[in-house]
Amino acid sequence: MALRNIVEQGDPCLEKVCRPVTEFNRRLHILLDDMLDTLVESNGAGLAAPQVGVLRRVCIVMDDDTEEYLELINPEIIATSGEQTGLEGCLSVPGKWGIVTRPNVVRVRAQDRDGNWFEAEGEELMARAFCHEIEHLDGHLYTEHIDHFLTEDELRAYLEAEEAAAEAAMEAAEGEV
Repeated sequence: MALRNIVEQGDPCLEKVCRPVTEFNRRLHILLDDMLDTLVESNGAGLAAPQVGVLRRVCIVMDDDTEEYLELINPEIIATSGEQTGLEGCLSVPGKWGIVTRPNVVRVRAQDRDGNWFEAEGEELMARAFCHEIEHLDGHLYTEHIDHFLTEDELRAYLEAEEAAAEAAMEAAEGEV
């Protein structure tokens, strides 16, 4: 397998609608394997084919519960519920972060590497990743949803507040036992 270069904001391929995959062959499998290697190396939560310069409807999302990766070919969002607002970044917009509101639960329908259809559902981070990566396939970036990029101070304050909230929730849960 090989690492692929991740294209960055401003590259025209990030603004194009990707074509559906129609052939489930060795070439697709190599793309998926390379994308996985690239994603793991980059320590991201997801990666879409246009981010490596390939205009096909292919993405990979990490399941944050199992820490396994889900390959999605020709994915579509079929149901959403709830709402979450949180920090979001992108491998194609390195070092920049913004606050984005997304559904809290997302159900997708997609094909696997052999063309078999399946459905998957994700909550919180995985739901966010489903939306983020599928938007890439339609030529959109998360930056379209933010008011501004967070400054270093805003990012630090946001992360500290999230950490304090998580600690408080753990302490409350321990007190219930």
